[in-house]
Amino acid sequence: MNFHHASCFAVITLIGLLPVCAYSTENTAVSGEDLAKVGERIRETGAQLREDLRQARARMEAQKAQQEAERKREAEQAREQAIREAAEQRKVQEARHREAQEAAQAQARKEAALKAEQAALKAEQAARERRIAQAAKRMKDEQEARERAVLALKEARKSAGPRALADDAPRETAKERAARALREARQSSGPKAMADGF
Repeated sequence: MNFHHASCFAVITLIGLLPVCAYSTENTAVSGEDLAKVGERIRETGAQLREDLRQARARMEAQKAQQEAERKREAEQAREQAIREAAEQRKVQEARHREAQEAAQAQARKEAALKAEQAALKAEQAARERRIAQAAKRMKDEQEARERAVLALKEARKSAGPRALADDAPRETAKERAARALREARQSSGPKAMADGF
């Protein structure tokens, strides 16, 4: 900047001296007063040039400072905008993630409810099948006990004849007959079958 300043000053000084030099060639006799005026004029011009340069430098520095401030402001705005956009993007991603989690949880609950319902249906079906099997076994055991009782009765009739049964009947009371039938049923099918029967 100093070199530029000095070259500008030299050019302007030379321009300012041209009329003086041209005039001095025409009039060889120049008075001291004229030289003093020319010197004063040159000093004023130099001072004016220095002031103009100082003002120009000040304007240039102010413009640079303004441009730097503008650049910083734009950079700050860009940074804030980037932060806002990143925050917005993060919110969108969090919302999507939350929605995906809620959908997965809802699906898991639905599947669990369906499995529980299927398990309850299977348990109910198994209980129903067990009850049917138990009822069929009881009926079978009762049928077998009846068949054995009928066979025993037939055998008793065959071995002793009708008169032997008739002789035994009056001696046995109704209570005794019931106890005997109960004993025979227990012996034929076991205590568990009788317990299931009642």
